[in-house]
Amino acid sequence: MFIIFLVVTAPLFEWGKTRIVNSQTVCETMQQEQQAEWDDVNKLLQRHGFKPVHFADPVENKNLSDLILLDKKSAGEIRRTLKMMLTDSERRQALIQELVKSNNQLKEEAHEHTLGAAQQCERAAELEALLAVVRTRVQDLEDRCLAKAVQQHSHTQQLQRENQEAQERCQVLEQKLSEQREEVAQLRRKLYFTVKEEEQRLARQGRALQHVCNTASRQNSPAEQQSVNGEPGGSHVANQTKIKNVTPSLKAILKAYQEQQKGSAAQIEELKREVERLKRELETRLPKEDNTAESSEDIGLCAHYLLDEISAVVNNPNSPLRLHRQKPSSVGLELAEFQTLLPTLEVWAQQLHLLKDLQRGLCKLKGRLMPWQPPDGGHNAVEALKVEDMMLLVDTMLENTLSGEEKVLRSPTRYTLGSMVSHFQKLFDVRSLSGVFPRMNEVYTRLGEMTNTMRNLRDVLQLDCRVPPAELVNHVSRLVSSTERAAALHQLLGEADVDRILVKVKQHHEFFPAFHALITDILHTLGVNHLDAIIPALQSLKQTAQ
Repeated sequence: MFIIFLVVTAPLFEWGKTRIVNSQTVCETMQQEQQAEWDDVNKLLQRHGFKPVHFADPVENKNLSDLILLDKKSAGEIRRTLKMMLTDSERRQALIQELVKSNNQLKEEAHEHTLGAAQQCERAAELEALLAVVRTRVQDLEDRCLAKAVQQHSHTQQLQRENQEAQERCQVLEQKLSEQREEVAQLRRKLYFTVKEEEQRLARQGRALQHVCNTASRQNSPAEQQSVNGEPGGSHVANQTKIKNVTPSLKAILKAYQEQQKGSAAQIEELKREVERLKRELETRLPKEDNTAESSEDIGLCAHYLLDEISAVVNNPNSPLRLHRQKPSSVGLELAEFQTLLPTLEVWAQQLHLLKDLQRGLCKLKGRLMPWQPPDGGHNAVEALKVEDMMLLVDTMLENTLSGEEKVLRSPTRYTLGSMVSHFQKLFDVRSLSGVFPRMNEVYTRLGEMTNTMRNLRDVLQLDCRVPPAELVNHVSRLVSSTERAAALHQLLGEADVDRILVKVKQHHEFFPAFHALITDILHTLGVNHLDAIIPALQSLKQTAQ
């Protein structure tokens, strides 16, 4: 509501009966000057929407209560005051327009930030979905790798069992072959002695027959004796003639001898066939060289060579226990010299027997040092103990134990660590081990940033620390999309109140330098570069102090 000032600038003179013409002229001049000065003020008032100030004639207006009488000084002060008020109003109006414009810009920026936050939330949801898919794929790959590893392990165990069974069968066959060789050697010796005995018996029988024939021929004519002496071979025809010419007392003896000779011939033929069969069997089983060598040696030569070989093995410089005597000559070894080899062979047999105890002790030690590996289940009695297997077992135990601490074990093996490194190289898409560590540091840095962000959002929204990230993102999305919450947020920020905005800006200018200096000193003291690294550094310092 505006007040209209009615100003009368005419000077007061006494109302008399007489008026002077000069005073009227002066009043008109002063009225024109006042009117010109008030015209400028009226223009400003009209430009701002106010009503102008009018001059009133006291002669025409009889009601003096509707008029305001001002002197010249008061009118000038009122004009100056009105001009100052109108100018200040223009300045304030311009300031208000600028503030309204700034407020609109802030609202637009807040709206853009809201849209950006919504897009970031959607992007975070997409990344979480992608992360879930990647985790699923990684889990599938790990399951496949584990399945392949288990399958390969089972296949390896099966091959080891088959190899062990094949070795056992090979040892059994070698043992059978050695037994058959011994049996063949015994049969050869028996055949040799049998043939020799048969030849001696035939020679004795021939000499006895010759003696009988000579005795009988002495009793016959000289012509018959010459005929008998003329046939040295003693053929079957001569025998028949002799049998006819001998006395009846010798017929029974000759007949028995002839039958015995036929039986001996049949037995000799049978032994020859057996020898041929054994030769063919040896040719199919043994090499031809061994067959010819063994067939050409007699018992004495075999014993000689056998003792030479045993002596050479015992006196070998690489042998574990040597005989404390001179090396025997190559002329030959008697059976008595074999007694000097017996102590060394007995010591060797004792050491080989003690290998079983050593094997059992190594198995017990393996069970204590490597309890995660399955037991071997002991060695088969047929399976021969090997020093190579024991050395391999000792190397395995040394490899799986720490060199610095005797009682502290390293549970993961070298194969497991290699598999883990290969898995991380495939996961991080790097080619060397040196590229795994930067990727792991980057992953832990991103994980720490995301964890701090999630914790801060839970604290701001007053949510439980066990709320999952998906629910937190949904809560933020609902908070941003809600109009009531947006209005409450704007009210909380005080964007509608310009004076409050100015106060907050002043407070920010006062508080931010001190806060920035404090954070800079903390970062410099802790030796970190980001705000997110302050809390982990303080936690590590706390753990170190404890």
